[in-house]
Amino acid sequence: MSKKGKKYQEVAKLVDHVKIYTLDEAVELLPKLRTAKFDETIEVCMKLNVDPKQADQNVRGVVTLPAGTGKTVRVAVFTKGDKTADAQEAGADFVGGEELVEKIKGGWLDFDVTIATPDMMATLGKVARVLGPRGLMPNPKAGTVTLEVGKAVREFKAGKIEFRVDKIGTVHCPLGKSSFAPAAIKENFMSLFEAIQKARPSSVKGTYLGKTYMSLTMSPAIRLDTSKL
Repeated sequence: MSKKGKKYQEVAKLVDHVKIYTLDEAVELLPKLRTAKFDETIEVCMKLNVDPKQADQNVRGVVTLPAGTGKTVRVAVFTKGDKTADAQEAGADFVGGEELVEKIKGGWLDFDVTIATPDMMATLGKVARVLGPRGLMPNPKAGTVTLEVGKAVREFKAGKIEFRVDKIGTVHCPLGKSSFAPAAIKENFMSLFEAIQKARPSSVKGTYLGKTYMSLTMSPAIRLDTSKL
């Protein structure tokens, strides 16, 4: 087991690993945990009391982070006809159809979000096994299969993210950057928290949201008290 570096060990002393922090306490503490020379990503991990194997409990959705993600999002749009111009005018990084699919077959994956018009889904099906495991396959529930490609591009560029429960019932999401002010971190967290609460399956009984943690890319995690939010 690798030993943690000196910087990590120093900031780790700032975190009480027994304590469950309020959101206000967490967002004030988080910037103090920076150790990297780059602007670290703020990450949130939420354990949900769901069974992802059940279709109705496969929690998934989208949310727009008010303060943005702090990241330059590369958007690839699969469309044709007049929608091509809509996507380009909205700022899409890559726009095309069959030729982009061929590039993906060759190993190209230099994008963060995939948007497609419904008529392109059959074409994208050829690379579903490549895009699916990476969370890049367009889906109507995520707002990434749409005729309004221009609107979708602008939203994802502005800070719209997708959340999805994994195989063990956990949601992992980026929440911004370590350089964000505490108020911005809190605002983004509350938007994500509320979206996940609204996505609660009706079949889930009892406690829905379990342990929740917030951390930076290279920092110890802070456990959050979400019971009063």
